[in-house]
This record gives sequence, C-alpha cells and structure tokens, in this order.
Amino acid sequence: METVPLTSLARAGGCAAKYAAGRLEKLLAGIVPSEAEDLLVGLDPADDAAVYRLDDERAIVFTVDFFPPLVDDPRAFGAIAATNALNDVFAMGGMPLLALSVAAFPEELPTEVLGEVLAGADERVRAAGAILAGGHTIRDSEPKYGLAVVGTVHPDAVWPKAGARPGDALFLTKALGTGIVLQAVRDGVAPPGAVDAAIESMLELNRAAADTLRPFSPNAVTDVTGFGLLGHAHELASRSGVRVVLDSETLPALPGALELAEDGVRTGGDRRNREFAAAHVESSADQVREALAYDPQTAGGLLVSLPREQAAVLEATFEAAGLALARIGAVEAGAGVVLR
Repeated sequence: METVPLTSLARAGGCAAKYAAGRLEKLLAGIVPSEAEDLLVGLDPADDAAVYRLDDERAIVFTVDFFPPLVDDPRAFGAIAATNALNDVFAMGGMPLLALSVAAFPEELPTEVLGEVLAGADERVRAAGAILAGGHTIRDSEPKYGLAVVGTVHPDAVWPKAGARPGDALFLTKALGTGIVLQAVRDGVAPPGAVDAAIESMLELNRAAADTLRPFSPNAVTDVTGFGLLGHAHELASRSGVRVVLDSETLPALPGALELAEDGVRTGGDRRNREFAAAHVESSADQVREALAYDPQTAGGLLVSLPREQAAVLEATFEAAGLALARIGAVEAGAGVVLR
C-alpha cells in the first residue's frame, strides 16, 4: 500500500503522547467527584478504569484510551492501540465485553489504511474475548486511534491501585523499554531485532497474566504505560499510603533497551515522567537503569502487589503457564518510591 508513513504525521506516538501526569493531576483536581454509592472506582482517586456496581454480583468496568501512531504499519498500529486500551480492563481484574473505536484520520490517507487499522484492532478485541461493535471517526491532520471498552468484574474482586500493604512483594509481567526502542527507530539507531521484540511485547494482551493472577486476589494492580514504571509506582505508593522499594538490577528490559539507554536515547516522555515523579523517588541506581524505569511504556505489563508469602507460588504458577514474571521489589511502611 503506497502511502506516507503514519509516524511522520505524529508529533509523539503511543503512550508517550499522554498528557503530562503532573498537569493531569492539576486538571482533575478541579473536577468534583460524583457522589454515587455504586461508583466503586472513579476520580477519587483515579485508576486505570472506572468501575460501577450494577448489583451484588456484577459491576461494569469502563475505560477509553487512544493515541497517535507509534509504528508505520497500520494493522500493527490498530492492534497495539487496541491492546493498550483492553489492558486497562484486565488491570482492574475485569474481562472486556464490548469495544467501540475512537478514530481520527486525515482525509488524504487512503480509506484502506483506516481499514487496516480497524482490522488490527478487531483481531486483538476478539483475542480478548470481546466484540468490536462500532465507534466514531473524525477528520484530523494527525492520525489517532484507540478504543472505549466496557468490561465486567465482580464488585468484590476489583483490583485497585490503592491496596498495596507493607510486606507485599512486587512483580512485573512485561519487560520495559518500548519508549526507548521506538525513539531509537525515529533516531535511526535501533539495533536489529529490537523493534520486532518491542512490537511483539506491545501486541501481547495482559489477559493470560490476569487470568493466572486472579486466584491470588492481589492487593493492588496497575498496568505500566505512559507514566513509566516509576510514575505508576508513585501512584500505587501514594494512593496506598506505603513506600515502594524497587531493585533496579531486577527490572526486565527489552532487547537493546539498556544499550540504547546507555547511548543516551530518551523520549520526551522521560522528561515529563521525571517532572511528575522525581520529587517522590529516591534513586541510587545508575543512569541507564533509572532511564529504563522512567521510560514511558505502551501496552506495558501489570505491576502487581501481593502478600510476600504468596510470592513463591505465584512465580511457580506463572512459570508453569509459560508466562513472564519478574520480582522487582517490595512494599514497606512509609511513603515514596526507592529505586536502589
């Protein structure tokens, strides 16, 4: 298909295009949260998705997520954007049910390009066990795509960001470094294989990880996306009233990510994430591992906090299922985030 590369039309791609977390906090501070007994998760505090209780057995999980292209292949772009949105439902302990497209595209692009984006999204929605049932499309000079997703969860089985407890162990289900690798592509310095590994990671739904985790009833879960591991760890720590301690040497990295970070490759999201979280982070890690921890992720893995006595069984269960899992730290009494 002869067309202009999608990434050339975007100023920032993927979750690196997210509104800065610090500015977002100020923006949301002016919105008075709705007082509704059945609104289990809303803006006070905000989480990966909203949760509304229908009755004693059912609650709906609702989220919306979209962004500009981070790869040139339209089918891969649609699939990654869909995965990123669907993963918000998995991060709340829910299962996606229905999805609607949110699309903005220049009229100059062939309609076949948008068709490929939708086809990629539909494949991931089906893989998540949901249905792509419609959506809304507008004209825009910068392409954007994502989903509004509705899912279901038991009201007593919601996974919040705010439940981590001292003594918990912390786990991460995907490697870090998508932002660094994609920036290296734009800079023309990505090593062979790095891009393919990053795309493969971004296409991986968190469904299998969530299904494996569900019987353990974790205390807190969030998915690691545009605010980077340290930004999301700060959210988890502040909302849970605890200190998060991360071991930088145990952070899993995508192929080529550490080498690129050592060469100074950074995204604009790295700077914004530091502006948001650095004041709450005590770091003794080297600059390379620190950059990995601040790197904005797209369709990243789950950050999981659960009692330490369950850690060994969780690791064995993930290994038996053939799923990635890295133990990256612990939860202590106190406040803030430590990267050692």
